[in-house]
Amino acid sequence: MSSRVKIPEDGEPIVIQGGVWRVPNKPIILYIEGDGIGPEITNVAIKVINKAVEKAYGSSREIKWVKVYAGAEAEKVYGNRFPEETINLITKYRVVLKGPLETPIGGGWRSINVAIRMLLDAYANVRPVKYMPGLESPLKHPERVDLVIIRENTDDLYRGIEWSWDSPEAAKLRKFLREELKVDIEDDTGIGIKPISKYKTQRVARFAFKFAIENKRRSVTIMHKGNIMKYTEGAFREWAYEVALKEFREYVVTEEEVNTIYGGKVPPGKILVNDRIADNMFQQIITRPENYDVILAPNLNGDYISDAAGALIGDIGVLGGANVGDTGAMFEPVHGTAPKYAGKNVANPTGMIRAGELMLRFMGWREAADLIDKAIIEAIKQKKVTQDLARYMGVQPLGTKEFGDALIEIIDQLK
Repeated sequence: MSSRVKIPEDGEPIVIQGGVWRVPNKPIILYIEGDGIGPEITNVAIKVINKAVEKAYGSSREIKWVKVYAGAEAEKVYGNRFPEETINLITKYRVVLKGPLETPIGGGWRSINVAIRMLLDAYANVRPVKYMPGLESPLKHPERVDLVIIRENTDDLYRGIEWSWDSPEAAKLRKFLREELKVDIEDDTGIGIKPISKYKTQRVARFAFKFAIENKRRSVTIMHKGNIMKYTEGAFREWAYEVALKEFREYVVTEEEVNTIYGGKVPPGKILVNDRIADNMFQQIITRPENYDVILAPNLNGDYISDAAGALIGDIGVLGGANVGDTGAMFEPVHGTAPKYAGKNVANPTGMIRAGELMLRFMGWREAADLIDKAIIEAIKQKKVTQDLARYMGVQPLGTKEFGDALIEIIDQLK
């Protein structure tokens, strides 16, 4: 089969080794438009990112974008939602900006999102959640929300090791549990296995502490349900503390040390490391979000807390996320495909643009990333927003493309 993808001759791949990024001045970056509203928001995001790069660096730097296919569009072009050519290109070029892709509930194809994360071994999901003035938050003081959720991405229940209650595999497991382990379990029970490994826990903990140090964050809170799941989530807590105290001892201080040695105050220059049981963590980020900074969580807890944190600022649709490993990364908005809005030029592309901003930060192109951040905040301040925000601001909404144009205009005017 001939290639449907053309690689620009003047571009070079980004090389990521051991978590260290080597970025050329003309990096090749793959993008997937996605399903539903994906194509609209992705193309707007690329225009905004290009403008920020041009404004920050002139002609000395330029992203060489390469479109690859996944999802519904790939099925039309290749007869396959995740074709071999796309897999090979992701494996080679290692950095992807991805629009939302549909994943069915209950049956059908497996998640392409998960497949890409696994392909890149992108084990850390990074989601910054910071309030932007002008958003309608349910909190009295939303300005206190400035969190980064770091979620383990490849372990836990998301590995999909489960069997339907009426499957022969479930029957075999129930028999084994009864006869070999003396665990009684009802015959109408579906079975899922929750694996949490020391290696995977400790590499994401290492990532979280490095992130906190490099980005001058105040604290890292380990979120877990270890009081109930002692040998999975309880182990996650213990293994994360082990990394903190063995590998980052000069940078961190525990909550217990703060209370017993330092009179309740974190010593200057130290990062506080503590832990919270998952249900309490939900309460805490609502009642006292200012006490939390980086939250490190296993996969399932991380999924829950990320969306809860997004709700605190009033609009999860404006958030972007990164999926990062030691040798590759994929960046995406945190919202879904919103098929009922597809092709109508009404979707808010901010989440996709934020994903691009995060990508620029990991690339080390912080000047361009800062321009995007400032432009989004300024656009909301000026009430130049899409329909999801315009309806409660009482202003005329901008379309998807027009919002992108407004951001480009603002970037042009920034110093």
